[in-house]
Amino acid sequence: MIDPLTLDFIFKRFYRVDKGRSREAGGSGLGLAICKYITLAHEGTIQVESRINQGSTFRVQFPLHDYAS
Repeated sequence: MIDPLTLDFIFKRFYRVDKGRSREAGGSGLGLAICKYITLAHEGTIQVESRINQGSTFRVQFPLHDYAS
């Protein structure tokens, strides 16, 4: 579960939820920020929902475009 107080920050560049564990794994805090910017570049949305003892769910949605017209 991601602390509800940090949900507003997890898509920011270089933000790490668990700084101790990320350092061991070599994380830079860029992964979710990259996902956010790619999603926005394609006019999509990205959301997260987190529940205690159930984990977190990330939703990425992209609009359908009809380029044939």
